[in-house]
Amino acid sequence: MSFYRNGTLLLAAFLLSAPASHAATTQDDPSKIDLAKLIECTTYDVPSYNNFALWLTGPESAKAMKQFGISELPSDNPFLREFRLSMPLSVFGRRTNRIVFTSTGPLAVLDEADPHSLAKQLGVTASVDQPNKFLGEKVVLSHKDQQANSDTVLETRISLNVSTVDTHPGKTLAGCSYSIEVE
Repeated sequence: MSFYRNGTLLLAAFLLSAPASHAATTQDDPSKIDLAKLIECTTYDVPSYNNFALWLTGPESAKAMKQFGISELPSDNPFLREFRLSMPLSVFGRRTNRIVFTSTGPLAVLDEADPHSLAKQLGVTASVDQPNKFLGEKVVLSHKDQQANSDTVLETRISLNVSTVDTHPGKTLAGCSYSIEVE
Protein backbone atom coordinates (compact mmCIF):
# COMPACT_ATOMS: atom_id res chain seq x y z
CA MET A 1 0.00 0.00 0.00
CA SER A 2 1.55 3.27 -1.09
CA PHE A 3 1.49 6.22 1.28
CA TYR A 4 0.92 8.51 -1.71
CA ARG A 5 -2.24 6.74 -2.81
CA ASN A 6 -3.80 6.66 0.62
CA GLY A 7 -2.80 10.23 1.45
CA THR A 8 -2.27 9.37 5.09
CA LEU A 9 -0.29 12.24 6.57
CA LEU A 10 0.76 10.34 9.67
CA LEU A 11 2.03 7.41 7.63
CA ALA A 12 3.88 9.78 5.27
CA ALA A 13 5.61 11.44 8.21
CA PHE A 14 6.58 8.02 9.58
CA LEU A 15 8.00 6.89 6.25
CA LEU A 16 9.94 10.09 5.67
CA SER A 17 11.60 9.68 9.05
CA ALA A 18 12.28 5.94 8.69
CA PRO A 19 15.81 4.76 8.01
CA ALA A 20 16.28 4.25 4.30
CA SER A 21 18.11 1.76 2.17
CA HIS A 22 20.54 3.67 0.03
CA ALA A 23 20.39 2.92 -3.66
CA ALA A 24 23.10 5.44 -4.25
CA THR A 25 23.95 8.89 -2.99
CA THR A 26 22.04 10.62 -0.22
CA GLN A 27 21.73 14.33 -0.90
CA ASP A 28 20.51 16.20 2.18
CA ASP A 29 20.59 19.58 0.44
CA PRO A 30 17.85 19.57 -2.23
CA SER A 31 19.39 22.60 -3.94
CA LYS A 32 22.35 20.43 -4.96
CA ILE A 33 20.31 17.78 -6.80
CA ASP A 34 21.29 17.15 -10.41
CA LEU A 35 17.87 17.08 -12.09
CA ALA A 36 19.02 14.94 -15.04
CA LYS A 37 20.46 12.29 -12.71
CA LEU A 38 17.30 12.40 -10.58
CA ILE A 39 15.19 11.71 -13.68
CA GLU A 40 17.54 8.99 -14.97
CA CYS A 41 17.64 7.02 -11.65
CA THR A 42 21.43 7.11 -11.71
CA THR A 43 22.42 8.67 -8.42
CA TYR A 44 19.89 9.43 -5.69
CA ASP A 45 17.95 7.51 -3.05
CA VAL A 46 14.32 7.86 -1.90
CA PRO A 47 14.97 10.34 0.96
CA SER A 48 16.91 12.59 -1.44
CA TYR A 49 13.96 12.63 -3.85
CA ASN A 50 11.47 13.23 -1.02
CA ASN A 51 13.53 16.18 0.29
CA PHE A 52 13.73 17.63 -3.21
CA ALA A 53 9.98 17.20 -3.86
CA LEU A 54 9.09 18.82 -0.52
CA TRP A 55 11.45 21.72 -1.24
CA LEU A 56 10.06 22.19 -4.76
CA THR A 57 6.44 22.23 -3.59
CA GLY A 58 6.80 23.69 -0.10
CA PRO A 59 7.25 27.20 1.31
CA GLU A 60 10.53 27.67 -0.62
CA SER A 61 9.05 26.64 -3.98
CA ALA A 62 9.67 30.04 -5.60
CA LYS A 63 13.36 29.84 -4.65
CA ALA A 64 13.58 26.23 -5.86
CA MET A 65 11.92 26.97 -9.20
CA LYS A 66 14.14 29.98 -9.76
CA GLN A 67 17.30 28.03 -8.96
CA PHE A 68 16.37 25.20 -11.35
CA GLY A 69 15.03 27.58 -14.00
CA ILE A 70 11.58 26.03 -14.08
CA SER A 71 8.09 27.44 -14.24
CA GLU A 72 4.90 25.53 -13.63
CA LEU A 73 2.54 24.95 -16.54
CA PRO A 74 -1.19 24.26 -16.31
CA SER A 75 -1.91 20.54 -16.41
CA ASP A 76 -5.00 18.74 -17.66
CA ASN A 77 -3.85 15.65 -15.79
CA PRO A 78 -4.58 15.72 -12.03
CA PHE A 79 -1.80 13.16 -11.43
CA LEU A 80 0.96 15.24 -13.06
CA ARG A 81 2.50 18.60 -12.20
CA GLU A 82 4.15 19.95 -15.32
CA PHE A 83 7.06 22.37 -15.57
CA ARG A 84 8.90 24.16 -18.37
CA LEU A 85 12.67 24.43 -18.11
CA SER A 86 14.36 27.70 -19.09
CA MET A 87 17.29 25.66 -20.49
CA PRO A 88 16.83 22.27 -22.17
CA LEU A 89 17.90 19.23 -20.19
CA SER A 90 19.63 16.16 -21.63
CA VAL A 91 18.29 12.84 -20.36
CA PHE A 92 18.58 9.37 -21.86
CA GLY A 93 20.48 10.86 -24.82
CA ARG A 94 17.58 13.19 -25.64
CA ARG A 95 16.81 16.83 -24.94
CA THR A 96 13.67 18.28 -23.42
CA ASN A 97 12.46 21.53 -21.96
CA ARG A 98 9.49 19.98 -20.13
CA ILE A 99 9.26 17.69 -17.12
CA VAL A 100 6.39 16.35 -15.04
CA PHE A 101 6.25 15.09 -11.49
CA THR A 102 4.05 12.23 -10.36
CA SER A 103 3.50 11.46 -6.70
CA THR A 104 6.66 9.33 -6.75
CA GLY A 105 9.08 10.96 -9.14
CA PRO A 106 10.13 13.11 -12.07
CA LEU A 107 9.62 12.27 -15.74
CA ALA A 108 11.01 13.95 -18.83
CA VAL A 109 8.43 14.83 -21.51
CA LEU A 110 10.09 13.69 -24.74
CA ASP A 111 9.08 14.48 -28.32
CA GLU A 112 8.63 10.83 -29.29
CA ALA A 113 5.26 9.38 -30.18
CA ASP A 114 6.53 5.79 -30.07
CA PRO A 115 7.98 4.75 -26.68
CA HIS A 116 9.31 1.39 -27.87
CA SER A 117 12.84 2.40 -28.93
CA LEU A 118 13.47 4.28 -25.67
CA ALA A 119 12.08 1.39 -23.61
CA LYS A 120 14.35 -1.04 -25.47
CA GLN A 121 17.37 1.27 -25.02
CA LEU A 122 16.73 1.49 -21.26
CA GLY A 123 15.83 -2.18 -20.75
CA VAL A 124 12.31 -1.24 -19.65
CA THR A 125 9.75 -4.05 -19.91
CA ALA A 126 6.18 -3.20 -20.89
CA SER A 127 3.35 -4.15 -18.54
CA VAL A 128 0.83 -2.45 -20.86
CA ASP A 129 1.54 -2.24 -24.58
CA GLN A 130 -1.51 -1.23 -26.58
CA PRO A 131 -1.88 1.12 -29.56
CA ASN A 132 -3.04 3.99 -27.35
CA LYS A 133 -1.16 3.19 -24.10
CA PHE A 134 2.33 2.09 -23.10
CA LEU A 135 3.46 1.55 -19.54
CA GLY A 136 6.72 -0.11 -18.61
CA GLU A 137 9.28 -0.23 -15.87
CA LYS A 138 12.68 -1.56 -14.93
CA VAL A 139 13.34 -2.02 -11.22
CA VAL A 140 16.62 -0.35 -10.29
CA LEU A 141 16.42 -1.18 -6.58
CA SER A 142 14.01 -3.09 -4.39
CA HIS A 143 14.92 -3.63 -0.77
CA LYS A 144 12.78 -4.72 2.17
CA ASP A 145 13.47 -3.67 5.76
CA GLN A 146 11.79 -5.29 8.75
CA GLN A 147 11.22 -2.54 11.31
CA ALA A 148 12.63 -3.29 14.77
CA ASN A 149 10.07 -4.51 17.32
CA SER A 150 7.29 -4.37 14.73
CA ASP A 151 5.49 -6.45 12.12
CA THR A 152 5.96 -3.56 9.69
CA VAL A 153 8.05 -4.19 6.60
CA LEU A 154 9.08 -1.23 4.44
CA GLU A 155 9.93 -1.78 0.80
CA THR A 156 12.18 0.83 -0.74
CA ARG A 157 11.73 0.79 -4.50
CA ILE A 158 13.34 2.77 -7.29
CA SER A 159 12.27 2.08 -10.85
CA LEU A 160 12.88 3.52 -14.29
CA ASN A 161 9.60 4.16 -16.12
CA VAL A 162 8.57 4.76 -19.72
CA SER A 163 4.96 5.57 -20.57
CA THR A 164 2.49 7.39 -22.75
CA VAL A 165 -0.50 9.31 -21.44
CA ASP A 166 -3.62 10.70 -23.16
CA THR A 167 -2.99 14.25 -21.91
CA HIS A 168 0.35 14.35 -23.78
CA PRO A 169 -0.34 13.01 -27.29
CA GLY A 170 2.75 12.41 -29.40
CA LYS A 171 4.98 12.42 -26.31
CA THR A 172 6.77 9.77 -24.30
CA LEU A 173 7.29 10.23 -20.56
CA ALA A 174 10.43 8.70 -19.08
CA GLY A 175 11.95 8.97 -15.64
CA CYS A 176 12.34 7.61 -12.18
CA SER A 177 9.96 6.54 -9.44
CA TYR A 178 11.14 6.70 -5.82
CA SER A 179 8.89 5.08 -3.23
CA ILE A 180 8.72 3.47 0.17
CA GLU A 181 5.74 1.20 0.67
CA VAL A 182 4.42 -0.61 3.74
CA GLU A 183 3.73 -4.31 3.48
